[in-house]
Amino acid sequence: MRVRKTRLAALLLLPALLLSACGGEATVPAASPSPTEAVQVTDAPVIAPAETAAPTPAPAETEAPAEEPEKEEASLKLWIGEQEVEVLWEDNDSVRALEELAGAAGLTVALSGYGGFEQVGSLGKSLPRNDVQTVTGPGDIVLYSGSSIVLFYGSNSWAYTRLGKIQGLDESELRALLGGGDVSIRLALG
Repeated sequence: MRVRKTRLAALLLLPALLLSACGGEATVPAASPSPTEAVQVTDAPVIAPAETAAPTPAPAETEAPAEEPEKEEASLKLWIGEQEVEVLWEDNDSVRALEELAGAAGLTVALSGYGGFEQVGSLGKSLPRNDVQTVTGPGDIVLYSGSSIVLFYGSNSWAYTRLGKIQGLDESELRALLGGGDVSIRLALG
């Protein structure tokens, strides 16, 4: 008898489910009806079993694009005579080699004035270079011929590898520091 009631209940539910699937509305009996019970169709909505759907994936987190790193002030410090000057160093192999050459103990370089616009001194060692035709200005620091460091208080045009730029001093202040004859500089990791 149990098998018969289950089949009958399924047969009675089938029209209601079909009617619901086609946009009609029907009620589903709460319990298995006996063969003598009638099924009533009304305007009440059919509550069908919930369909199992794959869960909606959460939106992927997007990372903000990495910002271009700005040139950072290296740990290399520069003194012209006794005055420490701020330098914005380039991010290149030449500066990294200069940092290694200077080390924590430091490196002192004697500079000689040249042309009334620059001071030039030998580093005693060749560094990696990437010479490019360059117009320099006051405050520029460049590598010349791979083994000489040049500090400008004026302007020139030649093939150099850029090392950095002195910050916070105008042309007249640079001329006062560099233009009065031979000077020495000290480079050290700070």
